[in-house]
Amino acid sequence: HQLSGGMKQRVAIARALANQPRVLFMDEPFGALDAQTRCQMQEYLLEIWKSVDITVVFITHDLDEAVFLSDRILVLDPNPGRVREFIEVPVPRPRDQSQLFEPPFMATRKHVDDLIHPPGAQKKETPAVRLAAPDPDIV
Repeated sequence: HQLSGGMKQRVAIARALANQPRVLFMDEPFGALDAQTRCQMQEYLLEIWKSVDITVVFITHDLDEAVFLSDRILVLDPNPGRVREFIEVPVPRPRDQSQLFEPPFMATRKHVDDLIHPPGAQKKETPAVRLAAPDPDIV
């Protein structure tokens, strides 16, 4: 028998909490999960957080996830160790996924996105890769 990705994450969280830490560090823990499982795990993490007296430091590149889970967000510069901005999330608790499209959530998400990708700044182009197809009609 094998555990699903979501179950593996639940086990990892339980194992970390077994030591009763004051701070739990999580680095992209839900990155490999599908969207539905990711949402379930975010809700699960919030339930755990409410039930134990613990600080969670959560590293993510997912802006929705950052705003949904956080009370405070640190946006880092590309140079390691430099904080670009410290943001208080104005979305009240308790939270659920239905709040993702409400104005306070969207405004905070946009602010974080603008810090990471400033409006008017040139975005780095992702080089297009075209593979030669054996059949020219497949392109």
